[in-house]
Amino acid sequence: MSCLYLIVPCYNEEECIQDTVRRLSDKLSKLMENKIVDDNSRILYVNDGSSDRTWELLKKAAEKDPSHISAVSLSRNEGHQNALWCGLNVAYPEADITISIDADLQQDIDAIEKFVEKYNEGNDVVLGIRKSRNTDGFMKKMSATLYYKLMDLLGTKTVPNHADYRLLSRKALSALLEYGETQLFLRGIVANLGFNTGYVYFDVKPREKGSSKYSVSKMMSLAFNGITSLSIRPMQFMSLLGVIALIVSVIMIIKNIITFFRGEAVVGWASTVCTIWMLGGINLLCMGLLGEYIGKIYLEAKHRPVYFIMDSVNVEKEDKKDDRIPRR
Repeated sequence: MSCLYLIVPCYNEEECIQDTVRRLSDKLSKLMENKIVDDNSRILYVNDGSSDRTWELLKKAAEKDPSHISAVSLSRNEGHQNALWCGLNVAYPEADITISIDADLQQDIDAIEKFVEKYNEGNDVVLGIRKSRNTDGFMKKMSATLYYKLMDLLGTKTVPNHADYRLLSRKALSALLEYGETQLFLRGIVANLGFNTGYVYFDVKPREKGSSKYSVSKMMSLAFNGITSLSIRPMQFMSLLGVIALIVSVIMIIKNIITFFRGEAVVGWASTVCTIWMLGGINLLCMGLLGEYIGKIYLEAKHRPVYFIMDSVNVEKEDKKDDRIPRR
């Protein structure tokens, strides 16, 4: 049997966190009773700098069940990907397998057994795929569809309808922790690890308590970060735009020369203004994209820590951990 760590990033989940703790604890107990996972398995909650009572409630839960619940709190809100990265680092020394899941439990926890089954079949990575987007509104469905198509167009390898509900074996997690990036897009990185990968399909349930903390701006930021972190194709498109602009300019020059020798009057101002606006827009777009890539290089070059742990309950001391864990 394998030692399982359930990793649960949390941000301002005061309204639902007690129910989440109860349901996940019951699920873990059943998994251990049925000998699906080892008795040393546990749940690791990562408080992502919440401003409500989330951390207070998590501490109480961890103190009440020290054998199977651990909790860490980041010094400030670092974002879902960084909170998840923290959880993976903390879990690595003890876990044979990790499964990450959102704190709102919209992702079906009954699929956890299927994840473990896929792992036992020889898969080091098991990705959770939602069966449908029926619980989403029209705009969210449309934006999600366009997002995955755009990611594919721009050369970023992602799995449609897979968020961060996934299992990683110790081998896959060890490889993942070799990445030293600060601009994390785990969905894309995991898809590029190359290990045997299985898939589990599950239904997404409506959120029972509280509201989603993933705003449109955060979703757009994650999408753009994924594109610029994993692909240089946008820069290749910039080169293509430059070639197209050059071809159009050459055609315009040839046209003007012909009309000049024919003695035809050339009005000119409209075509001049349109050309200036077109080239100006292309230049600004290209400069903006270049700025994004240069900014990422700047941030990566500084090697700043991704997070700081402010407090923890039932977590091993840092100096006792495996030396291979990145000190981020």
